[in-house]
Amino acid sequence: MLSTNFLIKNQNDQFTLDGVNKGERVAVAMSGGVDSSVAAALMAEAGYDVIGITLQLYDHGAMIDKKGACCAGQDIYDARTVADKMGFPHYVLDYESVFRQKVIEDFADSYLQGETPIPCVRCNQKVKFKDLLQTSKDLNAKALVTGHYVQRIVKERAELHRALDHSRDQSYFLFTTTQEQLNYLRFPLGGLPKTETREHAARFGLKVAEKPDSQDICFVPNGSYASIVSKLRPGALETGEIIHIDGTVLGQHNGIINYTIGQRKGLGIAYAEPLYVIRVSPEKHQVWVGPKEALAVKTIYLKEVNWLKGLENFRNGLTCMIKIRSTHQPIPANVLVTGPESATVTFDNPEYGVASGQACVFYENNHVLGGGWITSKHLAS
Repeated sequence: MLSTNFLIKNQNDQFTLDGVNKGERVAVAMSGGVDSSVAAALMAEAGYDVIGITLQLYDHGAMIDKKGACCAGQDIYDARTVADKMGFPHYVLDYESVFRQKVIEDFADSYLQGETPIPCVRCNQKVKFKDLLQTSKDLNAKALVTGHYVQRIVKERAELHRALDHSRDQSYFLFTTTQEQLNYLRFPLGGLPKTETREHAARFGLKVAEKPDSQDICFVPNGSYASIVSKLRPGALETGEIIHIDGTVLGQHNGIINYTIGQRKGLGIAYAEPLYVIRVSPEKHQVWVGPKEALAVKTIYLKEVNWLKGLENFRNGLTCMIKIRSTHQPIPANVLVTGPESATVTFDNPEYGVASGQACVFYENNHVLGGGWITSKHLAS
């Protein structure tokens, strides 16, 4: 029998967690935003022994006035204020070196390889759902609670599902979550619309009730990816040729890190018809452009695949729905295993602007079956 035990409301309209008794300890990952703040407040109201944990991920002084970020400056203060108001302890853990090594450095290297990275996924994979999860266990917490908009639904085992409100769904960013992690994680907001989350914040009297959502990548000020990469990797702005797919050199660029697959604007060249970035060649510092139809691909290749449903289900190819961008509507495709952590994905219809470094996530209705990182290379077993 299906159990939506990721979230249950009892007669007192309090939220309780599957497999965790009232009075038992839970750790709540608090970024300082309204979502994680409400998740923590709801746990405290439900009678759990709550510990709030915020990871300081980058320089506190440099980011203290940055708006719309998380895990630094004002946001740490906001998380502590919520904890004080709700009466539970709050700890700030310095993870700057870990975050720099596992997320920021990876971000820079990915851009230099001509990819379009998603550091938020790497942060969940390498920091929050790894180091923070282990810290929660070390504190004897029975579960790690987050403010993500996804659902944890228990059937034969815990499954990861899209949020009830698809406009807020964050499952694409959590495709690397392992079964062991999913057994320990809880997502109390997965069944709520954002409006109700803010209503709870107002009900609790939290100052973050009207706080805007984070928009940019947390460590990238003003959305300037190139400035971050060039600072970390001197020489990243090396110039090179912009080449039409017919071989004609159309001009010069000021660094491949300024270009992504499918980009149309800001190419800095004049041409009779619209041109798009078709591919980036980091070895030769070349940017190749062409008409939109040149972006069409029927098959893509994946590496570091996380098989939540189980690899054996994909050995003969499994037709399911997939997303190749976070804002992408799910489309039908066939996923075929090519190795323990690799796969090919074949679309029913050609897709445009598929970029290496992005994620491809598999779904069966709302159930997340797994996903992997898009690569330009075929990876066979």
